[in-house]
Amino acid sequence: MTPLIHLAEAAEQKSAEVTDWAGRLGWVAGLLLFVVFVYWLMRQGWKWRGSLQSDLPALPEVPEAPGEARLTLRGRYHGSTTAGQWLDRIVAHGLGLRSRAELTLTDAGITVLRPGANDFHIPAAALREARLDKGIAGKVLTEGGLLVVTWEHGDKLLDSGFRSDRAAEHAAWVEAINTLSNATTTEGIAR
Repeated sequence: MTPLIHLAEAAEQKSAEVTDWAGRLGWVAGLLLFVVFVYWLMRQGWKWRGSLQSDLPALPEVPEAPGEARLTLRGRYHGSTTAGQWLDRIVAHGLGLRSRAELTLTDAGITVLRPGANDFHIPAAALREARLDKGIAGKVLTEGGLLVVTWEHGDKLLDSGFRSDRAAEHAAWVEAINTLSNATTTEGIAR
């Protein structure tokens, strides 16, 4: 046979008609129900975690006059965890929601403004330390790519992770926060 005959035969062949539409639609509907169910389970888990953390007090309000800004940072807020446990995400009071963030460091502490999420303030007396790290609650970056601030809220120590749009700013923030934290401690404010 010549190649032209094979082409002619191939052109005449057609795929089989789909006749079982009910079966296919049933599978698609079943798959969609499964996806919705998994999403519902994830949401219930998030709510359950929030109810377990209901003993956490409300976040400190942003002061009207926090003072002169030492440093500012624009970037992302990646979440908060229990201090030292980088996978134990805190979801109460919106602390588990990732968002854009604008941080301002003053003598009064750190003001965190988050569009679309709750703004909060970390008082200078609550600051414990700052460090560069590589991960927090589901976000892993290169070594030193994340600014982690440890602070006390209620009777719990929290780690909050931030990433600046300009990562070179992180070192200055670590130094300034640790200086402010040490100055606050030496002025007689108990930890």
